[in-house]
Amino acid sequence: MCRWLAYLGPPIFMDTLLTKPKHSLIDQSLHAQLNYIPGVGNWTTNGDGFGIGWYGERPRPGRYRDIRPAWNDENLRCLAEQIRSPLFVAHVRAATGGGIQRTNSHPFLHENWLFQHNGEIPEFQKIKRELQFEVAPELFPYILGSTDSETCFYLALTYGLAEDAPLALQRMAARVERARSEAGLEKPFRLTCAATDGQKIYALRYSSDCHSKTLFHNRNVEAVRQLEGDYEGFPPDGLIIVSEPLDELKENWVEMPESTLLIAEAGRITTQPFEPG
Repeated sequence: MCRWLAYLGPPIFMDTLLTKPKHSLIDQSLHAQLNYIPGVGNWTTNGDGFGIGWYGERPRPGRYRDIRPAWNDENLRCLAEQIRSPLFVAHVRAATGGGIQRTNSHPFLHENWLFQHNGEIPEFQKIKRELQFEVAPELFPYILGSTDSETCFYLALTYGLAEDAPLALQRMAARVERARSEAGLEKPFRLTCAATDGQKIYALRYSSDCHSKTLFHNRNVEAVRQLEGDYEGFPPDGLIIVSEPLDELKENWVEMPESTLLIAEAGRITTQPFEPG
């Protein structure tokens, strides 16, 4: 499907997590290990584009996206070596819907918000028109791609992501579930996503059938600094949220339970149950 990463903490160079760890996000673009899809099997390659988004000294984040595989983009490696940020996200895509084009690469950007997603609305085309009619008229012109992920983002913005992110994500998921039910769609909606305003990261693991795409956060950051695969420069209070761990030491990672919303802010992570509503 896809793999993504989010970081919040003291500023670090992006290559600290994107390229240096043993099982970095760039490595996952070629060799994902936890991309099991019920009824399909393992989907190990995520080569249908990539993107990074980061916050610096201005409210609006920077972003770089392309359609080539992440493992084959020298510009990405050069940028990751030079960009130092206190909050950044990155995504490698395996397309399940929507063409391979730059506007379909994650993260999606609106004002100060970034959004990235691992999951899908199966048979999205059957309910796309209904869902996009729900997007606020002033936001609709900003939908430039054709993915279900971007529609989910603009639904959340419509429902007040900037004012109450947990509630907006609940309303977005509920609206998708209602559209699926009314259309008689049986395949489950899967939503493992992250949204950030540059201050907090909201990370969600949810699916209709409780077989969500995986999501983890780091536990023992002192140990992370010493793991095989160079973590030099990683701060003790840095927070990492990932689709799958960046190394093979399970004791350093906490898997988020099904139907859980994670909120990362200022050196701490809290979680709460998530139900569409």
